Amino acid sequence: MASLDTLLLGPAELAKAAKMLQAGQLVAFPTETVYGLGADARNGGAVAAIYAAKGRPSFNPLIVHVATMEQAEALAHFDHDARALAHAFWPGPLSLVLPLKDGHGLSSLVTAGLDTVAIRMPAQPLAGDLLALADCPVAAPSANPSGQISPTTAAHVLAGLSGRIDAVLDDGPCEVGVESTIVATAPVRLLRPGGLPVEALEAALGRPLEQDLNPDMPSAPGQLTSHYAPSARVRLNQLEGALMLGFGPIDGTLNLSPSGDLHEAAANLFAMLRQMDELVSDGNTINIAPIPMIGLGLAINDRLTRAAAPRLG
Repeated sequence: MASLDTLLLGPAELAKAAKMLQAGQLVAFPTETVYGLGADARNGGAVAAIYAAKGRPSFNPLIVHVATMEQAEALAHFDHDARALAHAFWPGPLSLVLPLKDGHGLSSLVTAGLDTVAIRMPAQPLAGDLLALADCPVAAPSANPSGQISPTTAAHVLAGLSGRIDAVLDDGPCEVGVESTIVATAPVRLLRPGGLPVEALEAALGRPLEQDLNPDMPSAPGQLTSHYAPSARVRLNQLEGALMLGFGPIDGTLNLSPSGDLHEAAANLFAMLRQMDELVSDGNTINIAPIPMIGLGLAINDRLTRAAAPRLG
């Protein structure tokens, strides 16, 4: 299982990582959003190992990552809207929840027994190359213990999962820094805000999105009320505090983006939450400056709201 000697460095290790996935092993790999914990989505034992490594509830479905549209169409039915969104935004930080096709071959653990599946085609070049070499659909939730802060570097993965997985493919920090936006179709509705702004989706569709962010049971990843959480308590929309995560002109111990750039803030979010968590002592709270609810701010606020929610269990 994973330790520093199973850190696979960049393109030179792609073939090894692909063979490990084909053999039913767990390989964490970078995407443009966060590092994912990958396994062959057709292999029930490998998928079960993802849930075990993360301590993830089995009712919480996984996203399947593919290298090509052909792979995606072998798994699910694409209606007009789904095809239009895939054409506009794949590869990229968009996951589509679609009806399963007969003969899809996926483990039922991937879909948590639902008749739909979440699919995405990542834009990160190394991820695309890995998926093409592995030549199988790859289930890959974020590579961290369930409910905790998502990883945006290989070091974050090892800090949470070393000894529980088989390898980490390292290609540096993730560019986007928050998970993919998840959209279902028929009707088109937002299940999770993420690295693709809602405004871009609505512009492509020519109409507003419905929202279904907190269902009674998750139909997509990232819908649990308490999620993305550091060990310390989190307070939102604060203007000052002993431990302050700032944004724009509201400064603090760290600042997500002194210039108020939401792309920079998203890329820094999980790494800075980890740094703030390490600074907490004597029951201190992490105070978060207000983030505007536009563009990637919707995804940032979604993650922070879930991080601040009462903890499960």
